Amino acid sequence: MIRQLSVFVENTTGSIYQVTSALNEAGINIRAISSFDTPDFGILRLVVDDTARAKEYLTSRGFVVRIHEVIGVELEDRPGSLNALLHTMAENEISINYIYSFIIRNGKAPVMVFSTDGYEKALEALKKESIHIISDDEL
Repeated sequence: MIRQLSVFVENTTGSIYQVTSALNEAGINIRAISSFDTPDFGILRLVVDDTARAKEYLTSRGFVVRIHEVIGVELEDRPGSLNALLHTMAENEISINYIYSFIIRNGKAPVMVFSTDGYEKALEALKKESIHIISDDEL
């Protein structure tokens, strides 16, 4: 399990910069970042080195922040590894709400992060297929 921050930001120039600046002020290391937008606002999803402290700091600066549990799995850096993961999810009828990846892990394999409403079912399916599930501690 990985704990991820979701930060709601206005869809305006500099809004992402304001979030990253605040995290920089707090000494928080950003490990992964992804942005999803609509015409009026965006959701900035981040994996950081201290989720609770990041949420507290951002909230104190007026940001609306939520912490969500997401699943992170280690994938081999080879053609077809993402497809195999998605096949496992489809075969077990597990829908994915969103997905993103990051690779900065000191020489370790890339991590694919995804959200699903079928959290427990997804964990069971991944374990059955011997897909390595990443925890916050392994980041």
